[in-house]
Amino acid sequence: MPEIAEIARIVHYIKKYLAGKTITNVLANEDAIVFKDTTHAAFMKAMKGKKIVDARQQGKYFWMVMDSPPHPLMHFGMTGWITFSQAPEAHYRADMADEDTKEEVVWPPRFLKFELEVDDDGNRVAFTDPRRLGRVRLIDTPADNIRKVSPLKENGPDPVVDGLDEKWFSQTLLKRKVPVKALLLDQAFISGVGNWVGDEILFHARIHPEQYTNTLSEAQQKQLYESTLHICTTACDLLGDSSKFPSDWLFKYRWGKGKKGNQLPSGEKIDFVKVGGRTSAYVKTRQKATGGTAVKSEAGADDGGAEKKSAKKRKAVKAEEEEEEEDEEEEEEEEYTPAKRGRRSAKVVKAEVPTPAKRGRRSVKKEESDEEEPEPVVTKSARRERPSKKDQEEEPVATGKTDRGVSSGRRSGRPKK
Repeated sequence: MPEIAEIARIVHYIKKYLAGKTITNVLANEDAIVFKDTTHAAFMKAMKGKKIVDARQQGKYFWMVMDSPPHPLMHFGMTGWITFSQAPEAHYRADMADEDTKEEVVWPPRFLKFELEVDDDGNRVAFTDPRRLGRVRLIDTPADNIRKVSPLKENGPDPVVDGLDEKWFSQTLLKRKVPVKALLLDQAFISGVGNWVGDEILFHARIHPEQYTNTLSEAQQKQLYESTLHICTTACDLLGDSSKFPSDWLFKYRWGKGKKGNQLPSGEKIDFVKVGGRTSAYVKTRQKATGGTAVKSEAGADDGGAEKKSAKKRKAVKAEEEEEEEDEEEEEEEEYTPAKRGRRSAKVVKAEVPTPAKRGRRSVKKEESDEEEPEPVVTKSARRERPSKKDQEEEPVATGKTDRGVSSGRRSGRPKK
């Protein structure tokens, strides 16, 4: 999924091709999921005629600064992206294809959510999202206040845009008492770090992804802090272009999980482990857990109300993330191992094909059971309410047959009063 570096890429191209341009035409398709707290119609009305002044980022969120509110705030989710009609190189996956095999941009692109056309050069941009896990909001506040309102105010600092305070970073590690990989993925802690960035940070810091944060030594805390800044800054400076990533990065060798060849040039094996619901890639020979696991303390046990406040903040951010987690593993496989995806898809289709024979037998059994007169189940309360022999002799219960052939008297079990 697009992480901090890929968002830096799209912000770069928005500034390059759209800043200073006026939107002359807007098209949006109805989608109550992608358009969050707004509608496609409201989006069209708000955008037409507006001038795009700038583009900004906080982690995995980005927004276009307009000449007046509201401003469109976007999140790509798992598969969202913005495509430029005249700039196919803007896509972060463009570097994966060979120059001779790159296809021309087909317009309009599939899975279109909205399209903007600007003046002067007629360049068009489209927000697409096959899985509909992305979000488009309209933030009706001055541009300088966007980060002070939801959902951005619940997110932590962007390590590239904001930088990180080393003392705060270390204190948070000691307070949280969770696997270090899980903390790096927590957007309330740091904005923009996703699965591959988190693994890269830990690989360079030589820390096992399952090691608990409160067991990290001072040297490990410092190394983690420096690695976080280094990896995020380098990836953003390269605009997420993986072909330009350094050759000693884990990213270059981690893909194709389960296949032969998951190893570094040195021959060291790349292993995988589930941490915080995500599959983490790591190298055992370099990333050894030097501390044990810790029992998580109750919220606020060691820092009072501050921890409770942080828990609420994390909960708000988690609501945005949990929809994406289920698809994280499948996304990686689809992007880098298309053959496997085909086999999985075939299996799913096969599983969904109905089996008439079995259903038919169940139907026959059901029909046979309907013809039999079932013995009613008598509960304790029913036993207590059953009339005495004397009452039955005084006032017999009617025994007329019902549609299903069951005595109404037996179903009632209650005498008239």
